[in-house]
Amino acid sequence: MGESRASERTLENEAEITLGLLNAVHENSTLTQRSAAHDLGIALGLTNAYLKRCVKKGLIKAAQAPTNRFAYYLTPKGFAEKSRLTAEYLSSSFGFFRKARAQCAEALETCDQAGWQRVALAGVSDLCDVLSLSAGDYDLRLVGIVDRRSDKSHFARLPVIRRLADMDNFDAVIITDLDEPQTTYQFLLSSLPAERILTPDLLQVSRSGIALAEQMGNQGKEKS
Repeated sequence: MGESRASERTLENEAEITLGLLNAVHENSTLTQRSAAHDLGIALGLTNAYLKRCVKKGLIKAAQAPTNRFAYYLTPKGFAEKSRLTAEYLSSSFGFFRKARAQCAEALETCDQAGWQRVALAGVSDLCDVLSLSAGDYDLRLVGIVDRRSDKSHFARLPVIRRLADMDNFDAVIITDLDEPQTTYQFLLSSLPAERILTPDLLQVSRSGIALAEQMGNQGKEKS
């Protein structure tokens, strides 16, 4: 399952880079590989590889320009591919939003029924926005976001705190980290009981696997 998810993510990243490159060429035919790499936030070598691939596929045409540079243009096939990838991206984004909203509502409902009125989030991501939009439907308050890696002071109208110890009193935490949710879960588990850490299903966080590993580790220590 891990390999399948990794391959799906790779394909999504490839489509995203291709769409970004097609948009960049459409907006500026005189762009350079270096400026494209900067705009896309990827390495120069990777940008060059994607440009060559798009040219080979007939999506982009490269023409010699003055000062020994190339001018890049979208071909009719390139315009069609840009439209297709845009529609695909929007479809997947809306699909993600629907799934995220349903699962975030489920987590908030759990907090509400348990009487946990002060809820923290763990990880700056789009899930924070989704939860902020949904929290008003419940008798609780989102008190902030804990994220060791973020350099933001606020996100989704909530304060961002670097250390869990600095967070105001809270009753439970909902994990919203899309990059390393499993690592975040393990980090929180060292300070909080598992039942106070909520994990939306879309994050694919393993709760039983971690508990089993810890149990086996403790047994090993006892034997030694």
